[in-house]
Amino acid sequence: MQIQTLLQYQSPLGVPVEIKKQTFNCARSAAGRPVKKISFVAGLHGDEWEGLYICHLLSRYLQDLKTTHAESFLGEINIYPAANPQAVCEGTRLTPFFSVDANRSFGAGGADSLPEYVASDLFEDIRSSSDLAVDIHASNQRLLELPQIRIVEEFDLSLTPLASECNVDLVWVHPMAGVFRSTLAYNLNKARVPALVVETGICLRIHPEFCRQVFLGLVHLMRHVGILKGDDSLEFSVKKPRVVYPREVGSLQAKKSGLFVHQMKLGQNVQEGEKAGEIIDPIQGRVLEEVRFPFSGMLFTVCENPVVYEGAPLARAALDQPAGK
Repeated sequence: MQIQTLLQYQSPLGVPVEIKKQTFNCARSAAGRPVKKISFVAGLHGDEWEGLYICHLLSRYLQDLKTTHAESFLGEINIYPAANPQAVCEGTRLTPFFSVDANRSFGAGGADSLPEYVASDLFEDIRSSSDLAVDIHASNQRLLELPQIRIVEEFDLSLTPLASECNVDLVWVHPMAGVFRSTLAYNLNKARVPALVVETGICLRIHPEFCRQVFLGLVHLMRHVGILKGDDSLEFSVKKPRVVYPREVGSLQAKKSGLFVHQMKLGQNVQEGEKAGEIIDPIQGRVLEEVRFPFSGMLFTVCENPVVYEGAPLARAALDQPAGK
């Protein structure tokens, strides 16, 4: 493994900040045949630690594999385990001092600020180092997510077959929204580098079972695209995910503001009319809303932060029956 300091800059407080990149190469390529390259990126949002742990699992596995089965490497693997180290150290979604979302800083066409300069250089390195990229995220502080891959409809045909090899529970193809235009994955896809977005767990936490599932899926993906050969040290079966489109996703939202006490379980199959929990007013000692599911399906998102407001998402499900039917 080679560790490279990709970028180094001074924070506003004068503290040096370094973005590191790990690279694993095959011993040699077949004569005249280009080497396939894949990149894994985590930590663009500094409070999403699930991705850092997944990169750790990948790095440890690849280091051991290099020692025991060096012939298994058929391509180049690049890992960017903490793409926004300042935010990671602070445990914040936004880059400290600038209050900038690092994953909304790509594709602007200029570099008028330090975060934009960093994003521009990071993007060019990932683009030039990748035939395929995976950007790993966790959910926000309110929602817990099953391991899933999210795809913008524009790239559905090219990305869904790859996403289906990643051992996730769900592949969610969703409509384009303006906010995606400045993300890393969208700009890589526009630059003809297929880029998958993994979403798993919740921010400021690590769920080892979810991370292990995604790690195994990413190993399988590398085998599937011909970057790694299988080895006897890691044999496993791969889940075939459910692929859902906008009409096949149901959302449960709060009708009242209060404390949400739920009885939901991630991955649970629920029925229309089944009780999801209660929204209560602990000050007055009243039940404000008895929450029931307006759909039947598999829960892939549940609300973990009990303080909710009217209109807040409480759960999402892959529907048994698409909406409108």
